Amino acid sequence: MTRKKKRRSRNNKISNLTNTILSILKKERNKTFNYKQIASKLGVNDASSRNQIIKKLAQLKANQEIEEVERGKFKALVTTEYHTGILDLSSKGNGYVICDDFEEDIFIASNNINKALDGDEVEFYAYRRKHRGKQEGEITNIIKRAKSEYVGTIQIQDKKNFAFVVADSAKMYTDIFVPINKTKRAQDGDKVLVTLTDWPENASSPYGKVVEVLGKPGEHSTEIHSILAEYGLPHEFPYEVEAYANKLDTSITQEEIAKRRDMRKDLTFTIDPKDAKDFDDALSFKVLGNGLYEVGIHIADVSHYVKPDTILDEEAYERATSIYLVDRVVPMLPEVLSNGACSLRPHEEKYTFSAVFKINENSEIKNQWFGRTVTYSDARFAYEEAQAVIESKSNKIPTEVSLTGEAYYTDQKIADAILKLDELAKKMRVRRMRSGAISFDKVEVKFHLDEEANPTGVFFKTSRDANKLIEEFMLLANKKVAEFIGKQNPKKTFVYRVHDQPDDAKLSQLQTVVGRFGHKLNFKDRNSIASSLNKLLVDVEGKKEQNLVDTLAIRTMAKAEYTTQNIGHYGLAFQYYSHFTSPIRRYPDVMAHRLLQHYLDGGKSASEDIYEEKCKHSSNMEYLATKAERDSIKYMQIRFMQDHQDEEFRGVISGVTDWGIYVEIISNKCEGMVSVRDMKDDTYDFDKDYYAMIGRNTHNMYQLGDDVIVKVKNTDLIKKHLDFYLIGKAHD
Repeated sequence: MTRKKKRRSRNNKISNLTNTILSILKKERNKTFNYKQIASKLGVNDASSRNQIIKKLAQLKANQEIEEVERGKFKALVTTEYHTGILDLSSKGNGYVICDDFEEDIFIASNNINKALDGDEVEFYAYRRKHRGKQEGEITNIIKRAKSEYVGTIQIQDKKNFAFVVADSAKMYTDIFVPINKTKRAQDGDKVLVTLTDWPENASSPYGKVVEVLGKPGEHSTEIHSILAEYGLPHEFPYEVEAYANKLDTSITQEEIAKRRDMRKDLTFTIDPKDAKDFDDALSFKVLGNGLYEVGIHIADVSHYVKPDTILDEEAYERATSIYLVDRVVPMLPEVLSNGACSLRPHEEKYTFSAVFKINENSEIKNQWFGRTVTYSDARFAYEEAQAVIESKSNKIPTEVSLTGEAYYTDQKIADAILKLDELAKKMRVRRMRSGAISFDKVEVKFHLDEEANPTGVFFKTSRDANKLIEEFMLLANKKVAEFIGKQNPKKTFVYRVHDQPDDAKLSQLQTVVGRFGHKLNFKDRNSIASSLNKLLVDVEGKKEQNLVDTLAIRTMAKAEYTTQNIGHYGLAFQYYSHFTSPIRRYPDVMAHRLLQHYLDGGKSASEDIYEEKCKHSSNMEYLATKAERDSIKYMQIRFMQDHQDEEFRGVISGVTDWGIYVEIISNKCEGMVSVRDMKDDTYDFDKDYYAMIGRNTHNMYQLGDDVIVKVKNTDLIKKHLDFYLIGKAHD
């Protein structure tokens, strides 16, 4: 018996003890630990484990890796410089820390993650050794969690007093332990939102509690709410916010009109998507003579209703943006404002904030005015209706594009205004392109939905003359407002929309990819980059590679963001640019309105620190909303493909990785993956230099941009995965 016990003790060796002890001491490097405290942290209390710890402490001390501060009490010898950064985890459990102190990201092996989660701000130290040429490190402390709430499926453990939540996110490497009394009566298999409450030292999983039961996985409402919950985005307004908004005085009063420029008699109209419910911008047009025209860009005066330091303003700030999912809009403002008081509906007077310009035949600005106005919209047009006017050069609106479903003749004065504005807009666009602006007219994927929000078809939304007319005048207002404040002396704090120059490495990668299709780029200088990118985008229009090239070209660009530090907007070729024209759906526009009025009233410069913090929050919320919108499109694409499981589709290889190839179907832009395990005709290896999978025996090559035939293998609505079988290469 004694021999057996000794054998069992010898086999009970604590694995990775050196790194574990060093990690404990370095994580709390200002504290001292004795062997008992370390044993407690490791969750061991037998004699063999304690002896291993004592011996290891002595060995580490002898190697001068730790110091003995007083008898039996040890502390880390801090000879390493510590850094902070953001952890980006992969689905495999490893990750990289993005840190400004290093040119390249720092590789973190899964055993050195130390309970950090994706997106966390972490402290780490870098080893001298490298991992596959990458600097390697270890996380020593979690400074700030990126998020505390996760969406997942709950698994109730039968006859036990706990459950686990398996997170939907592939980057969440551990399940979440939930005591049975904190499951909010969720049923086994329900989709839930769980919040982390604790992560005990000795526990392999974090503890949490269910805060909301979202429903059964796979059901439409469950999955849409799950997308919002995953990013911490709301799906309804708190009662008190709705109540506050409903009590606002939204009437148009003579007292308020007297404070504003009255433009109700000026010809004014809106042009928006056919299904739009809120109209936050309108154009007015007047012929002045002497070859001059007065064009007013009128924006809903949201700041008149949304006052600082109110619960309405706090809610709008927290949301920072409206969210456009495939089947719904989650608005920034309650409906009484977004679809009512602030919506520039036809035949209604509204309070507006306006940029009014005198423009000559060459689209040159001869005079500008900014301020609060009151306007009256004479008519509402869908883009298709305005496009019909532009194409026919008449005031006839045919049945097929009419909002009413019947052909009609619009007012001739409005038709003339649309034609002249189109003419002016085209001249502004030509000038902008010559200045180095980049023309990203990416095709948007849209779905025809039935009453139950089932996708019945896919269509593509493209930008035409009517869209570009509105775009040019909105860009003009945004640019001129930013210029007006940005050029003032002394400098005044303002909210800018900035866009940095593209990254050289990403441009080189783009050249490699588009070279597969026979396209070339010129990187000589800023203007040559812009002009060759524009030529590329024109050349691929209507071709099979258009969506792939459009997407990759956009990815080479820096991400536009909000800041008080103006560096200009590279993509638009503007030295000054802001967001002023959509305050119903963007909080930065509300801030721009407030600051502009403050400065028009002679106010001093606002606090840069306060507004910079608000800009960062707005940029972050925009990023989350964009991710939610993309997830909702991916979800709807998978739902659509569920009804096409037996069909073969032609696609283009849109991505190649060591685990498989991604294919985008040409006819509907749905993207799915072919796993390398399912490529049965050979053993395939990933060649990163050629962006290709190459067969070892046959030397078959599947390369980025190749035409292939695929068939649906699996549609997973819950994980939002679309998997294909590869039938083979397509042949014309």
